[in-house]
Amino acid sequence: MKAALLAAGSSSRMGAGRDKLLEPVGGVALIRRQALALLRAGIGPVAVALPADCPLREAALAGLDVTRLRIADAGTGMSAGLRACAQWAGSDALMVVPADMPDLTAADFQAMADAYDGQVLRACADDGTPGHPVVFAPATLPHFAELTGDEGARRLLRRFPPRLLALPGTRAITDLDTPEDWDAWRRAHPGL
Repeated sequence: MKAALLAAGSSSRMGAGRDKLLEPVGGVALIRRQALALLRAGIGPVAVALPADCPLREAALAGLDVTRLRIADAGTGMSAGLRACAQWAGSDALMVVPADMPDLTAADFQAMADAYDGQVLRACADDGTPGHPVVFAPATLPHFAELTGDEGARRLLRRFPPRLLALPGTRAITDLDTPEDWDAWRRAHPGL
């Protein structure tokens, strides 16, 4: 199994001058923290999908043993990064992890890898609300070429219905896109 961290988005909802993936969590930029969690989980090679020119995100990953997938057409939407990740994964299963989900841990990634049985597997909150990460079976990866725009992999998840795996609390659905999201999350996680 390979793992890919989706970090090619523009972070436009954060407003001028702020990048959600560079926000500090426990003193570490979020993008680095999540890449480290994937590496600690011991899941095969790890790739990070990045915009073609984003030196600050690149710098946050300095020294990490991750493959950098530079997405030239990242501005066309999330699908561009997903297509590149699927191509990179080749014939292996692929765990797809959005980089803006700070509650996901190495233990969560390991639980997903351990539970994968060859069928598409999707994390959910403990109340059953579908979320991330998602592990895609090798047979699904050629279909990533059909993805367009910013729809993500919704079309594939309808075509290949996943088995759900509950992660504790709301870890699988907590993503932070706006300054307000970050403020609320920090109030709920003092010290981080």
